[in-house]
Amino acid sequence: MTTNIAPEADWDQAPDVLAGARELRLTPERCDLDYWLVNVAQGTLRGLVNGHRPEAVTPDHMRKPGPLRDALLTEFSFRSIAEDKAARAITSLVANAPDAKSMEFYATQLLDEARHAQAFRAHMTEVGVPEAEIDEVVERYAGEHRTHVLDPLEEFGLDVMNGPHPFLSGVLVLTVLVEGVLAPTGELSERKWKIVDPAAASVERGAGIDEIRHLTVGSEIVKRHLSRDPGLTEHVAGLLKRGNELWASLPVFEVLRRREELFQEGVQQIADVIGDHEIWPGRRLLDTTPDERIKAALEWSAETQAARLAYMGLAGE
Repeated sequence: MTTNIAPEADWDQAPDVLAGARELRLTPERCDLDYWLVNVAQGTLRGLVNGHRPEAVTPDHMRKPGPLRDALLTEFSFRSIAEDKAARAITSLVANAPDAKSMEFYATQLLDEARHAQAFRAHMTEVGVPEAEIDEVVERYAGEHRTHVLDPLEEFGLDVMNGPHPFLSGVLVLTVLVEGVLAPTGELSERKWKIVDPAAASVERGAGIDEIRHLTVGSEIVKRHLSRDPGLTEHVAGLLKRGNELWASLPVFEVLRRREELFQEGVQQIADVIGDHEIWPGRRLLDTTPDERIKAALEWSAETQAARLAYMGLAGE
């Protein structure tokens, strides 16, 4: 018997993160536990190996010590920590969910984030990191970035979820200030690794399909809360202001620049493999610079955030 998978959860039909996060409309009622079991467990995840499609292989050049492998380990170490922290924080949303469908949705998102962290670590073993050394390697490559970027974000989120309106506040922080900012960098990652390390790009594709669902359902939940109680708008606007000020104070550009400089050095060493491959229409990957790729990712983040805020009725906040 063939199971009909929802287009947004189908590996081949789902939009990319940028289009999906800006345009798709999903609700917690639609994306409940039954939806996840059918469309994600039996759809998105079907046949995956270490979080990626089995035909997406890891080239030999990714296993050789050097800047390209270092770029991958730097990026995936950071991503694994971020996903781990997200999974732990979502336990509060599950506990504080005001209805069964919201609780079910965040229970599935918790599992999604834990899977993402696992997939990023699993791919690190595919480029030659012994499984017993994963924690040590993650700390070596991303410990400083965790301390200066992810720990402050986690502290802010936990503080918010221990304050007024914990469920709404937690959903807002996760949807707009964490995933809404980080998900577009995953889109950049998928595009740049596509020819360099197809398995890495495939891991990002799988994570991106999930992030579209997380962003759109979270936005719908915030929109509903504000529609029912417009008086919450002032509280939400204050959280957004504090969150954006925090982001502005974090060394995010430095984190991105370090990984993109390593990537830049590495791709020049395999220019014959990359050839005329385009990272976006009309722009060859080999012709891009670290600053250009970072600029694109930050612009995508700003545009995605603006679209989500407009949908929630918070344009201009």
